Amino acid sequence: MGDPTDGDRWLLPEGVDEVLPPRARALERLRRALLDLFHLAGFELVDPPLLEFVDSLTVAGGAELDLQTFKVVDQYTGRMMGLRPDITAQAARIDARSLQQAGPVRLCYAGPVFRARPEGLFPARTPVRVGAELYGVPGPEGDAEVLALMGAVLEAVDAGPVVLELGHVGVCRALLEAAALPEDRERAVFDALQRKATADLDSLLESVEDPWASALKQLPKLYGDASVLKTAEQSLAPLHPALGGALAELRAITAALAERAPGLQVTFDLAELHGYAYHTGAVFSAYAGQQGSAVARGGRYDAIGGAFGRARPATGFDADLAALLALAPEAAEPAGDAPVIADPASAPSAEARAALPGAVASLRAEGVRVVMGPGEGSARLQWNGSTWTLTPLALDEE
Repeated sequence: MGDPTDGDRWLLPEGVDEVLPPRARALERLRRALLDLFHLAGFELVDPPLLEFVDSLTVAGGAELDLQTFKVVDQYTGRMMGLRPDITAQAARIDARSLQQAGPVRLCYAGPVFRARPEGLFPARTPVRVGAELYGVPGPEGDAEVLALMGAVLEAVDAGPVVLELGHVGVCRALLEAAALPEDRERAVFDALQRKATADLDSLLESVEDPWASALKQLPKLYGDASVLKTAEQSLAPLHPALGGALAELRAITAALAERAPGLQVTFDLAELHGYAYHTGAVFSAYAGQQGSAVARGGRYDAIGGAFGRARPATGFDADLAALLALAPEAAEPAGDAPVIADPASAPSAEARAALPGAVASLRAEGVRVVMGPGEGSARLQWNGSTWTLTPLALDEE
C-alpha cells in the first residue's frame, strides 16, 4: 500500500468520533445532571483508571469481553494491560479491594470505554458509559433500588414513556442444564433464543426429550405484561425448583419496584439473555420514547466479587450517554447561548479599559457567557462614558 493522501491521513479510525460544539456542551450538561441524580440517591462517584491489567478488566465477561479489549504490554512488569471495555468489573474491584466496607456500597461513574471490535451497523468504539452499581444488598430489594434509579435516569431525559423489561438468566440456565446438550449445541440454542429464532430452535432441539425441548421452545414466546409470569409459573415452575425460584424473584422484584416507583411500566421477557456469562439472577433493560432498542441495561451479578477475593451481592446498570442524549435531540442545540462580546479594543479611554474586567466578572458571576476579545455573539458591552452597558448586537448594528 502507498502512502495515504493528505485527506486520508487525518481520518479518525472507524467508530472513533470527536464531539464538537454545541453537542459536546450538551453531553457534558447531561453527564453532570445524571451524576447529580446518582448523588441524590446516595451513590458515590468513582473514577477508575482507563488502563489496567487485563485480568481485572475481563473477569466480568470472559472470552467475549477479552476480544473487545485493546491490549498493550506493560513496559515495567511485562504483564498484559488493556484499555477498559467496561466499567462494571472495575467498580466490583473497587468495592472488593479498595473500599472493603462491611455494609452496602453504592457507586456511580461516567466515563469512556474502548471497544476493539465494532458491534452493530455504525457503533461507537469509544462510548461514554454512565452507570450505578449496588453492593451488599441481596435479592429483590437491591434490584428494585437499581431499577428505580434506572427509570429515574430515563425520566430525567424527558423522552416520553419509560418501559422496564425484566428477565432472569436462571430460567434459561436451568433448562439448558436439564437438557444436557453438547457444548456446541448449547451455544447454538442460546444464540437462537437471543434472536427468538423459533425455526432454528425447532431444528436444534429435535433430539432433545420433553419436557425440556418444549420448555426451551416456549421461552421466546414468553414476553409481555404480568400474564407472562402467570403462564410461566403454570408451565415451567413445576419442571425444576430453580425455575420456580427465578420466577418468584421476578414477582418479588416487581412488587418492591412498585413501592419505590409506582408509575413505571414493567414488562417481562424470559428469553432476554444479555450478560448471560456473568449475570446470576434478574436482568433488565430500559426503553424510552420511540427507540426500538434498549437504552440502558443491567442485572444482578453476585459472582464477580469472588474473583477479587470478596464475593458480595451485586447489581447495577449502565447506559450510553450519547444514546440518552439522542432521546431528546433538541438538547444538542441550546437556544440563546451565544456569548456577550467584551472587546478591550473597543474601550475609548484608559478609564474604560480599567473598568472592563470588573464588568465582565460581574456578568460571568450571573452565569452570562462573555468573550473578552473580538468575536460574534448575542450582544456586546459598550462604554457609555461612565460604565459598560449591555447592548444587543441588532441594536448596536442599526
